[in-house]
Amino acid sequence: MRMLLSVAAVLLVPACSYAQGPKTCEDLKTEIAAKLDAKGVKSYTLEVVAKDQDADGKVVGTCGGGTKRIVYRKSAGAAEKSAEKEPSKP
Repeated sequence: MRMLLSVAAVLLVPACSYAQGPKTCEDLKTEIAAKLDAKGVKSYTLEVVAKDQDADGKVVGTCGGGTKRIVYRKSAGAAEKSAEKEPSKP
């Protein structure tokens, strides 16, 4: 009997996670933004684009059942600041 209950519990736990369904694109985008902020990343944009759409930047996640991608881009302000920090070589 214990074996039957153990097997039922093992099969039931994954079913509960599927019942919650996949995350929405906005939820995933918010989670990624929170992780970037926690790491101290400044001046960036996250954009949700169609999977087949060309996008400049790094793909950091997929959502919508694989139909959309979340693309990370550094903002122009970040590129200018890094250029200011590097001394120009003559």
